[in-house]
Amino acid sequence: MTELIKRLPMLPVERALKVISGRWKAVILYYLLTGPKRLSELKRLVPEISQKVLIQQLREMEEHGLVHREIFRQVPPRVDYSATTLGQSLEPVLLALCEWGQHHAAELDEIDQTRDCIIRPVRSGTMV
Repeated sequence: MTELIKRLPMLPVERALKVISGRWKAVILYYLLTGPKRLSELKRLVPEISQKVLIQQLREMEEHGLVHREIFRQVPPRVDYSATTLGQSLEPVLLALCEWGQHHAAELDEIDQTRDCIIRPVRSGTMV
């Protein structure tokens, strides 16, 4: 973990952006906030992502402490991915980004092309 921390920027806002940057990390984490998901379920929720990139993004988020991977020793093997407590702490940030995205779309008269922001926090179990 020491090497990882050395590679991350010192400025906190830059560090935060580096950890969640990329086209898919925020989207993947958004879906993991509703509860654990298998790889196939994440692929179904984000069909535009290739399996290779999905696995890469999950591994990077695992390395940064945002995602936990649990391997179940069974036949066939099963792997679940879930947001860690640190990953869950990004919920208000992701919700704010989602709401801002809706606001932006409304300002550009494109709101009919967006979906609702639906994050159900794991800790409270209610819909936001």
